[in-house]
Amino acid sequence: MNIKQLAVSASLVTVALGLGGCAGMSNQDKNTALGAGAGAVVGGVLTGGSAVGTVGGAAVGGVIGNQVKPAK
Repeated sequence: MNIKQLAVSASLVTVALGLGGCAGMSNQDKNTALGAGAGAVVGGVLTGGSAVGTVGGAAVGGVIGNQVKPAK
């Protein structure tokens, strides 16, 4: 296992555990948290684990997650 795989695995586990605390959150809050987590993973992978890429991905993912409207 290389460092990228380890970082992605650790990030996914962190996101999964973090979502366990979302019971009292609104759907928009949950989408924001999920988008930020997914964005952090993708940003980290695309930039080779760069902290700036991870934080940037989390920010962009959080904004996108916040703006997603549920399907009716």
